[in-house]
Amino acid sequence: MAMYQSTNRLAGLAIATLLLVVVYSAYSNPIDRDTAEQKDSVVDRERQVEQRQRELSDLRRELSLLKNASNTRAYPEVKIRNEFDRKRILITGGAGFVGSHLVDVLMRDGHEVTVVDNFFTGRRKNVEHWIGHPHFELVMHDVVEPYMMECDEIYHLASPASPPHYMYNPVKTIKTNTVGTMNMLGLAKRTGARVLLASTSEVYGNPTVCLKAMQSIAFAITVPLRRRCPYVHPQPETYFGNVNPDGPRACYDEGKRIAETMCYAYSKQSGVEVRVARIFNTFGPRMHIGDGRVVSNFIIQALQDQAITVYGEGLQTRSFQYVSDLVAGLIALMNSDFDEPVNLGNPDEYTMIDFAKHIKEITGSSSEIIHKPATQDDPQKRKPDISRARQVLKWEPKVSVLDGLKRTIEYFRHELSAPTTRDENKHSHGVGGPYGNTIELPYINDEKKP
Repeated sequence: MAMYQSTNRLAGLAIATLLLVVVYSAYSNPIDRDTAEQKDSVVDRERQVEQRQRELSDLRRELSLLKNASNTRAYPEVKIRNEFDRKRILITGGAGFVGSHLVDVLMRDGHEVTVVDNFFTGRRKNVEHWIGHPHFELVMHDVVEPYMMECDEIYHLASPASPPHYMYNPVKTIKTNTVGTMNMLGLAKRTGARVLLASTSEVYGNPTVCLKAMQSIAFAITVPLRRRCPYVHPQPETYFGNVNPDGPRACYDEGKRIAETMCYAYSKQSGVEVRVARIFNTFGPRMHIGDGRVVSNFIIQALQDQAITVYGEGLQTRSFQYVSDLVAGLIALMNSDFDEPVNLGNPDEYTMIDFAKHIKEITGSSSEIIHKPATQDDPQKRKPDISRARQVLKWEPKVSVLDGLKRTIEYFRHELSAPTTRDENKHSHGVGGPYGNTIELPYINDEKKP
């Protein structure tokens, strides 16, 4: 780009110089032209003018070629909006898995999008197809520090979302979900923007109802865990949750709970427009290959014919939604007049053992399925009640889990065959995930410090 600008300036100077020569040649001879000598001089000068004009034409043609060469990058097609229709949208964590898909939809819809990301789990490659577009801006910034811009909407997605990522630096996870959320709410208060908080189904914790019985030692010894208590299942937005505040997952679970509280405090006290999405397990292309979550772990293990690792008996359940469905739900919620929390997820429920078998079958893998001890505070049941989303947003998932898995498996198959990019490996180090994989995390803004 710098070389193009330099060439452009030189060409402009050359054109200006030639124009001066042309003007001078044509009008700078005030003497009488009746003599033969003077007529010859005029003819010579006319030839010089013609020569300069040809050179000027050539320079203009070369400049045009340079300009065209600089604009040869093709961007995805976008909707044309006038400045009154076009929104200025800030997406924190927009270079991440979900955020980058949200960027694609909003850019194609003709809006101006600014992505703020510290690249702890986000990747430049997820949004590089928009870099250079006049309506797109990518800013490396950590939301725990204030960020100033004028905007109409804020999608606050910034936070590590997989257990190995948020457990790696729990203090930073808490700061991102508290201080980072406060900074975005403060920005919204100043600009009048509407804020959507990407919360999580983890605020429900392990959705049991007989907590006092669980505290009985005799009960705990005599009754198997899965039979001790009835579950709040599926989980509606009215369920207050059962989260262990000092467990290994608490930094994320409690961080999101306080983030929700902050949203509604700002709404009541300062009139900030807030929307809260409680997101259930989501999968799809652009998941990090070392994400550490069950979908990516199972797929990577199956594609590499490694043992597929299931924790506990494998009877714990999860509900998985494809990323395009989630993005549609986020946008529908942002554009709605509804300000209470809304579950966004797919009610199709799978046990972990059955899910592992599906992935093994789709990939054609020869992997065996092995069991390891259950992890602490792993929710035994997870299924969204999406009655509110259906009623208020007219939203429900469209992509089946199996169709989504096929697309995601092809994405990971391509990722495994592609050479590792320098961008992803620079300044990285390994962190053991709960499924035994190595998670590559970049040092950004000294993430290990609280």
